[in-house]
Amino acid sequence: MHIESGVVDGAKIVLSYATAVGAAGLVGKMALDTIRHDGGVAALAVRSLITTALVFCFFEILPHYPVGVSEVHLILGSTLYLLFGGGAASIGLALGLLFQGLFFAPFDLPQYGMNVTTLVVPLWAIGMLAKRVIPQRTAYVDLKYTQALALSTAYQGGVVAWVAYWAFYGQGFGAENLTSVLSFSAAYMLVIIVEPLVDLAVLFIAKSLRSLSSTPWFANRLLKPAT
Repeated sequence: MHIESGVVDGAKIVLSYATAVGAAGLVGKMALDTIRHDGGVAALAVRSLITTALVFCFFEILPHYPVGVSEVHLILGSTLYLLFGGGAASIGLALGLLFQGLFFAPFDLPQYGMNVTTLVVPLWAIGMLAKRVIPQRTAYVDLKYTQALALSTAYQGGVVAWVAYWAFYGQGFGAENLTSVLSFSAAYMLVIIVEPLVDLAVLFIAKSLRSLSSTPWFANRLLKPAT
């Protein structure tokens, strides 16, 4: 989902600064919710360290391929959300992306505002969706495949929508750009086949290791129904 250098440039890139500020506001909102309702500052700090390290590894270690206007990554956004909650997941996505740019891909830093928006806004959206599709009495370890699929589809669909937006905003609707966007979208949506299975596998492990999962390292909702 890394927007390629040059897709949005010149004065147009200023918009990405504004959307990044909005994304930062969403990160702050989700972090505040964690502090108030899901373990406090210490739990948020520990979970954020874990998610940042995981996101950094996802970007650097897991396979990723350039396709069309961007790259196809297995980001596991819904997995991070289910394990660690929206606050820590959003901080991890923002910082992991930043550290990757600082240490391994400085050419991506000008696109940081676009990329962090692309990652964080869909994460906030699946938090809203989870309230609708997952009953309060259901702990995340008891999710069904259809529920995990709904969250993954919403997250990956949001990523694709933002990438398409940036591409069309920067390069217009010419045939070449349209083909690049469509090829990226088709490739990226294949992730939807994999991510729900990863979610359920990770949740099964968490359920099996209930004593470890009940530590402050993980979101309260992972093992306990919402109150």
